[in-house]
Amino acid sequence: MVVVLDNIRSFNNVGSVFRTSDAFLIEKIVLCGITAVPPHPDIHKTALGAENSVEWCYYENTVDAIVALQQAGYYVYAVEQVKGSMLLNDLSLNGHNKYAVVLGNEVKGVQQQVVDKCDGCIEIPQFGTKHSLNVSVTAGLVIWDMFKQLYGGC
Repeated sequence: MVVVLDNIRSFNNVGSVFRTSDAFLIEKIVLCGITAVPPHPDIHKTALGAENSVEWCYYENTVDAIVALQQAGYYVYAVEQVKGSMLLNDLSLNGHNKYAVVLGNEVKGVQQQVVDKCDGCIEIPQFGTKHSLNVSVTAGLVIWDMFKQLYGGC
């Protein structure tokens, strides 16, 4: 599984995604646009060294990253609240396929042109008055759910 970060503003969020990715054997993180790249002390503060244990690469344009992943055989899902998105708990993965998940900017979400290029969109069910989560929290929920399906939660 690959994680794509689309224009993430916060160094701490980037570091947190690295740390979660290390915990759940993410193959690679693709950092795109304005997303900060290691090495950086503010990424390290929350990554605690995971920026050195998880492979990463950088693309200036997120759409280019999505196209490259799809050409490499990945099914790419954006985490975004859009018409036609599926609830995370309805997502069914096949352990023989490769998957990538795109997480978007803290304010604007995943860019529309990126959403349009993805194979589908995933939405986390939410029941409170707020209908958004911090991107690093979102990453943890989605990565864990996908990991359980692909690896049996072991």
